[in-house]
Amino acid sequence: METLAQHLAETLKALRAQRKWSLTQAAEQSGVSKAMLGQIERGESSPTVATLWKIATGFAVPFSLFITPPSRSPAVTHFREGERPPFRQQNAQMRVTPLADFDPLLGFDLLAIEFSAGAFSESSPHAPGVTEHVVVISGALEVQVAQRWYSLRSGEVLRFNADVPHAYRNNSSEPVLIHDLIHYPRADETAC
Repeated sequence: METLAQHLAETLKALRAQRKWSLTQAAEQSGVSKAMLGQIERGESSPTVATLWKIATGFAVPFSLFITPPSRSPAVTHFREGERPPFRQQNAQMRVTPLADFDPLLGFDLLAIEFSAGAFSESSPHAPGVTEHVVVISGALEVQVAQRWYSLRSGEVLRFNADVPHAYRNNSSEPVLIHDLIHYPRADETAC
């Protein structure tokens, strides 16, 4: 079984090869430096969640593509707790675990995200038409969407167009757990 760093490196290389992009072109599209992209491809760097989001947005692919190897997509999939390894940032402020494989037909990612006490994470705008549904499972989280902050507690949901700058902040002394459903519209959906 390949490591997450190997999967990340191979995925990034494959995406660049499919598009016939140089590192310079990939850097221009993603807003991530050429040096950082090269380090990721060589398995020399463990990027932050924010950096992976930039790369995914630049390549117009789902975030989970970088942290979950594709599966065979059987008619029924059952994942048990602990079977899916989480992606942790180096600074340990966030831990992201895919709850389901990306579904290209439905176009969504379902992620569990844990923010440590005091965590703050900014996200660049995603591609046009991308929508996020943040469901707070435990704790309290503040979400900024286009300069406005929303306070969410356990059981509350915030749905927003994610093609604007947005951020997440845990001002409490306890960790916060959310589920994040991210919908990536197909090209024919954005043309409507």
